Amino acid sequence: MDSEMYFLILFGIFRIVPKPTPKRHPVSTSPIPSDLQPQVARAIVREVGLRDGLQSIARVLPTAQKIEWVNAAYAAGQREIEVGSFVPARMLPQLADTAEVLAHAQTLPGLRASVLVPNLKGAERALECGAHLMVVPLSASHAHSLANLRKTPDEVVAEVARIRAARDAAGSATLIEGGVGTAFGCTLQGEVAESEVLRLMQALLDAGADRVSLADTVGFADPASVQRLFAKARALVGDRLACAHFHDTRGMGLANAYAAWQTGITRFDACLAGIGGCPHAPGASGNVTTEDLEYMLQRMGVATGVDVPALLALRHRVAGWLAGEVLHGALWQAGLPRHTPLHLAAAAV
Repeated sequence: MDSEMYFLILFGIFRIVPKPTPKRHPVSTSPIPSDLQPQVARAIVREVGLRDGLQSIARVLPTAQKIEWVNAAYAAGQREIEVGSFVPARMLPQLADTAEVLAHAQTLPGLRASVLVPNLKGAERALECGAHLMVVPLSASHAHSLANLRKTPDEVVAEVARIRAARDAAGSATLIEGGVGTAFGCTLQGEVAESEVLRLMQALLDAGADRVSLADTVGFADPASVQRLFAKARALVGDRLACAHFHDTRGMGLANAYAAWQTGITRFDACLAGIGGCPHAPGASGNVTTEDLEYMLQRMGVATGVDVPALLALRHRVAGWLAGEVLHGALWQAGLPRHTPLHLAAAAV
């Protein structure tokens, strides 16, 4: 019967046929087209501890320690750092050495060093120093704007137009980011209408800002309101909405960051050890903790380029410099989960 065989098993006859040899197709060595390659989700966490964090702490950190902070953050993989603010030293002595810290940050290849500037005078200093980016704060809350900047929101928009004119006249490549704060309300005024936030955001761009960001300055936001506002904002200005800034005042900072991520936001502000706040916003506690946000994103499979164990080591050093200050962070308290890649990386250090 050729190669066929028959077996009588109980009540049935089963025919066993040799398995045919499968066809072998040559393996292509051509590269996979870029549009067919798996896309790795990526995000940027901009460290704002040296500005937003330190401005809320009475202690003046020595310039040498700030530079050490920048160096360690850079070594850990952070590539966007807000190093200070150009404001009068009498108002914020903690940030009086911003020019020196910025000058050092600019020596590190690939590091984008930004500064906060509240007005044209501060912007002129940023332009002189060649900052990569200057953030101009605008409060959507009229009451907070008057308390913080002594200007109405629309007066800040007019100031941005003057800053843009100065930037263009100088032939500078420094980017201008309009930071819309109190976007979800504030303790001085209460709620702020979404329509007002969107109006001011568009006004900043029309005045000459290159991009905008949205901030929950006092921790009023929740994930649902974040998704709603950020979705509307992205529909209005697209990728020119460049960053999300959340405070963890009521424990919803990470949840809010995740909600913004779901709308397409890929850049977030955060502070090492969750320090920070706003001198003119009663009840505004620390920013989202950098190490917690980095951990969440990386556990989600989002590439950030940051070494979390190295970041935790930096946090330990900063905690020593700020002994006695209230620091935050769940990852610092609980530690990295054992037998995970991040934990093994930490053990190898």
